[in-house]
Amino acid sequence: MNVLILGGTGNLGPFVVNALEPYHTLRVTDVNPPEDTAHEFRYVDMASMTQVVEAAEGMDAIVNCSVLREHRKIAFDVNTLGSYHMMSAAVTHGIKRVINTGPHAILTGPTYDNIDFMLTEEIPPHSGVDLVGGDNPYSISKSLGQEICKVFTENFDVHVMCLLFCGLKNPEHPRFFPGRDVTPFVVSVRDAAEACRLGLAVDLKSLPSKNEVFYITTDIPHGKFSNAKAKRILGFAPNDKFEVVWHKVTDH
Repeated sequence: MNVLILGGTGNLGPFVVNALEPYHTLRVTDVNPPEDTAHEFRYVDMASMTQVVEAAEGMDAIVNCSVLREHRKIAFDVNTLGSYHMMSAAVTHGIKRVINTGPHAILTGPTYDNIDFMLTEEIPPHSGVDLVGGDNPYSISKSLGQEICKVFTENFDVHVMCLLFCGLKNPEHPRFFPGRDVTPFVVSVRDAAEACRLGLAVDLKSLPSKNEVFYITTDIPHGKFSNAKAKRILGFAPNDKFEVVWHKVTDH
């Protein structure tokens, strides 16, 4: 399968490239070039309809790892307008499979902070405005982008799987160490990338609808967020459980 990766050199993108390259032919895009890659690379600004549509030519699927958090206008251009450009590119080239990514707050913003058990993907979405310090529209811009994806699936022959992450961790990174806390919604970058691979492999006919949202989180005992849907439909099975953080052992 020919796969277009948008945002391929960011925090998640390189791990997605590693997970997909044994199985697919990749076209990696970003505004920043990779240090080294065996794959075709193109400069693509998500704010440019022309660049996104041209990059999607000849592709069978799109994986969107692009994100911008801090700057209000650029975040809107990448997270919201960029989603419109991505979906327009899919329709233009007859691409039927799109994997979108974003934060869990697309669904579960501050409204759900005090709910502590079994939040699922079927809840009414409440992203909140997330204007931290007046200049961080991350969740709301990503939420608007996913709503655009949903509208496209209702009007065209295209399927979108939206994979939601939070607290992406690299267990091999020196900043991750025993005793450091994790959020109630956490997953390793390796498992997140594997979820993208699974989204490319799943039979589209097996999906309940053309727009499906999945919580991609590891198995954490308190169970605030459920990953049962991702396990059931995508075959997701997180390998990195982060027991070293949440499982405290006392020597007697």
